[in-house]
Amino acid sequence: MKKWLAVFLVATLIMSMLAGCTSPATNEEGTGEPEESGDKVYRVAYVARAQADSFAAWLANAVKEEADKYDNIVVDIFDGQASDSTQNALIENAITSKYDAIIIQPNNGEAQRPYAEKAVAAGIITITTNARIDGIQGASSVDADPYEQAKVNAVVALEQIPQNANVVVLKGPPGNFHADARRDSWQKEFFDKRPDVKIVGEEIANWNKDEAMNYMETWVQANSKIDAIIAMNDNMAAGALEVIKDDSRFSEILAYGVDGTAEAVLLIEEGVMTSTSLQSAYALASALLDTSNKLLTGVETQIDIDIDCPLINKDNVTEYIEMHKRAGAIR
Repeated sequence: MKKWLAVFLVATLIMSMLAGCTSPATNEEGTGEPEESGDKVYRVAYVARAQADSFAAWLANAVKEEADKYDNIVVDIFDGQASDSTQNALIENAITSKYDAIIIQPNNGEAQRPYAEKAVAAGIITITTNARIDGIQGASSVDADPYEQAKVNAVVALEQIPQNANVVVLKGPPGNFHADARRDSWQKEFFDKRPDVKIVGEEIANWNKDEAMNYMETWVQANSKIDAIIAMNDNMAAGALEVIKDDSRFSEILAYGVDGTAEAVLLIEEGVMTSTSLQSAYALASALLDTSNKLLTGVETQIDIDIDCPLINKDNVTEYIEMHKRAGAIR
C-alpha cells in the first residue's frame, strides 16, 4: 500500500511541474499575455517622455489604443517624468525584462542614446520617436520633421506679425532634436528675414505649461507691449496665453505652437491662438504599431519614416476639431 502511495505522489508531483512549465507568462507589470495557439505574442515597452506633457500624454494614450488593434502585441507604457535618469532606468529595466521591442520617446536624445544603443546590443528591436535619435546603428524611427513643423508657422508669421513687433519665445529642452530644430527653423525662416522684430523674452520652458506661465508672468510685468508668442509646442503657448487671457493690453496678441493638441485647436477656434502645425499623435501611434509589427514579425529589418505636418489655423480648424472628437479627446 505504501509503495502504491509513493508512486501516486511522485506522479502527482511530475504533473504539477509540467503544468507549471506551461502556465501563461507575464511581464513585470503583470500585463503580459500568453502565447495562444502557437502564435507569438510580443511584449513592447513604450517609454514616454512625461505624462504631464500634454502631447506626450496624447501620444501615450494613442499608442495604447492602437495596440488594442493587434492580437500579437502587448504594450506596457512607462512614464519618464521628464527626467533623463528616470527614463534611462526604465530603458535598462525593459532590457533586463527582455521585452521584444522598446519604443523610446526621449526626454533628451543624447542622454538616452547610450541606453538605446544598449537595447540594440541586447538584440531588442529599438524604435525612437518624437524625437528620433539619429545615428543609432540597428535602431528604427518614427517621427515628424521639426524644422518643417516650425516653418509652416514661421512663413505665415512673416506677414502676420506687425513691423517693429516685440515677441517672446518659449523653447523646449536643450539637446532635444525637436526643440533645437524648431528654434533653428524660426531663426532662419522668420527672425533672419524680419530684423525689425525684437525678442523681449526667451526662455527654456521644457515643453511645460506651468513653466511657460511663470515666464510669461515675468515678461508681462516688464513689457506693456508684446505682439506675439512664439512657442515650440502648443503646451507652452497655451500656458503663456492663460496668463494674459483677462489682460486687455494683449487682446490682439498672436500665438504660434506645434502639435495640434485638442486644447490648441479649441483656442484657435476661439480666436485666442493664431496657428499651430499638426503633429498627429494618432498618425504617430498608427505608424509606431505598424512599424513594430513589421519589425517583430521580420517583414522589415529597418524602418525610418516621418508623418506630415499641415498648418492648422482659423480657416481649417473645424476639420481638426472633428478629428479630436472622433478620437474622444473633445466631447
